[in-house]
Amino acid sequence: MAVFDSTSKFMKAFFNWSGGKDSALALYHAQKSGLYSVEKLLTNINGKHRRISMHGVREELLEQQAESIGLPLQKIRLPEKPSMQEYEQQMKENLLALKKENFTHAIFGDIFLEDLKAYRENQLATIGLSAVFPIWKRDSNELMQEFIDLGFKTILVCIKADLLPKEFVGRIINREFLKDLPKNVDACGENGEFHTFVFDGPIFLKPISFIKGEIVYKEYDAPKSGENLKTPSSFGFYFQDLLPVNDQAD
Repeated sequence: MAVFDSTSKFMKAFFNWSGGKDSALALYHAQKSGLYSVEKLLTNINGKHRRISMHGVREELLEQQAESIGLPLQKIRLPEKPSMQEYEQQMKENLLALKKENFTHAIFGDIFLEDLKAYRENQLATIGLSAVFPIWKRDSNELMQEFIDLGFKTILVCIKADLLPKEFVGRIINREFLKDLPKNVDACGENGEFHTFVFDGPIFLKPISFIKGEIVYKEYDAPKSGENLKTPSSFGFYFQDLLPVNDQAD
């Protein structure tokens, strides 16, 4: 499948923004292509803790990203542990509102998860929107080399504890980091091995300032998978908290 549909040139699009590296690189390519007019960022927020879902990044830092990128930010506030029905209802309401604003395309930073891509396409089709995947099927190692070469800077804010040791959370992604990654971990963390917060790069007007806070360990219930006894009952994650820095402070 072609990365971009040339028949949809200059169509109005919103970007499904997670705040991480894949989102940043996909947005860079979407804007550079000239095929879409990207006019809004859409982000899922944990309504209770006011943090980006899954990544755990504070809402204030997300807002600073959007301001530096220069795009309006639309937040979908979700319960702490939303059911699939709650999630899909919230998404539907927000997508319908975006369609009324004449948006026609939704852009994602997905790379190779076929099931997720198909799910997104199907959900959007019910609303009458189209999905775009600028970095789809690109090699993960190649993407990370390009990410670094372009001058993007990002920090690991969440890691899956059974795949990466605690020392990885809070690290900056550079070539040394890529060399240190275990062979069973995708260079982009596409299987959920880690999540990041991008704080500088060619899509930003200025870097996002922050300081490192505490590292927190949390466990989450694993999805139900029938009677498979090999499936763990929960998964553990380390989170690196990031604290916003007031630019006005001396």
